[in-house]
Amino acid sequence: MTNSSDEVTSEVVVSVQPDYPRRGIVRQAITAVLSFLLVAVPGTLGGLFFLDPILRRKKSGGNSDSGAVQARKDSEGYIRLDVTRDAIPADGTPVSVTVFDDIDDAWNRFSNVPVGSIWLRRGTDGVVSAFNSICPHLGCSVNFRRAENDFFCPCHTSAFGLDGEKTNQIPPRGMDSLDVSLRTAGETDSNGSEIWVRFCNFRRATAEKIEIQ
Repeated sequence: MTNSSDEVTSEVVVSVQPDYPRRGIVRQAITAVLSFLLVAVPGTLGGLFFLDPILRRKKSGGNSDSGAVQARKDSEGYIRLDVTRDAIPADGTPVSVTVFDDIDDAWNRFSNVPVGSIWLRRGTDGVVSAFNSICPHLGCSVNFRRAENDFFCPCHTSAFGLDGEKTNQIPPRGMDSLDVSLRTAGETDSNGSEIWVRFCNFRRATAEKIEIQ
């Protein structure tokens, strides 16, 4: 006969282990997300800051002027001058004109910056011709000599006719002519008074006319 006091009660002890591995994974995930946000957010904002000038220029079509103001430069590189055809003497006397353009860098736009000078001349037929005022010899400025009725470089005595052709052997080529477009309200018009010029510079000391990009 078995005494009840001798009975052994079996207890099943369940050991609950702390959930350390799972907590570690959660902490690592949170840390990874926070680290990503700390890197991604400043990086994104910085990228937008760098791209903002480019995006603004694309949105505005590359012009700082509003639609109500006529652009100074068109998509083909022609620049509207501040002088009209009527201001050019009809007797063929050349006129020196400063060319202004809008200059863009990565961050700013500088409006109406002088980028060079040209000689304008109107022939008896009304055709307007333009020449870069930089001598193709070594880059000095070419002057107009009224007494001799020609173009002359005072640095090395290069001389040119009013048509831009060289008249001595010092310069390697004639003066660099520029494309001219007469317009009315920005539209091509052979009888227009607006003078648009595709201004550019060319390599010096070479017989070949090579545009500097």
